[in-house]
Amino acid sequence: MPDESRELTLYVQSKKAVTTFYRPPPTASVATSVVTQGAATPAGPAEGMSQGEPVFFLSDEQARCVAMVEDTANRRGYQVRVVDIEKVGRLERIITEHLRGVQKFPVLISPLGRRLEGSEQFTDEELAAIMPTDLKSVRAFSYLKVRGGDLDRIRRLLETLPEVKELHFLTGDWDILVVLDFQPSAANKRRVLDFVTDRIRGIPEILDTSTVVPEYSLTKFPLG
Repeated sequence: MPDESRELTLYVQSKKAVTTFYRPPPTASVATSVVTQGAATPAGPAEGMSQGEPVFFLSDEQARCVAMVEDTANRRGYQVRVVDIEKVGRLERIITEHLRGVQKFPVLISPLGRRLEGSEQFTDEELAAIMPTDLKSVRAFSYLKVRGGDLDRIRRLLETLPEVKELHFLTGDWDILVVLDFQPSAANKRRVLDFVTDRIRGIPEILDTSTVVPEYSLTKFPLG
């Protein structure tokens, strides 16, 4: 059964095309509308369109948001249902139940009710936050105590290690917080600790370390 906690709904609002020029019967060479679960992006007259039947188009801004949401959802394991409110019945009921107070489209609604409204809110950061996902790599956090000396030199040495992804300089009992990242096929808790003791503790200025390896990690950051 589908995981309802990973199902989102994206509401878009297309526009009806208004034209006065003659539209010939469609042929195999005529471009067709690209339809994504009910939302059409402008790609030309729809194949099989009979005379007098309306043609709906999404603005480029909304079509871009649909593409961004679908790309993010595919990479993070979510399902997205795209609904064009101009094409569904009982519009008043939909607005009353789901889109109360909406001023502009598109609108993305998460299972917990959080929503993004308007194309300016559709950024990689916002989409990642509304679709948190499991980390595929092994993440670890190591606190370092440093002997007084050249912090710039220590920073440069740590930066050369591919597993070191972030450095945070602190005040208090510990001097540096290092964020480490390992591919799951090449790391487990023991290997992470071996790396810390062999590579990081091998730096002469590092006096002590304390490392945390989570059992499970979830991220709201965009995936690289």
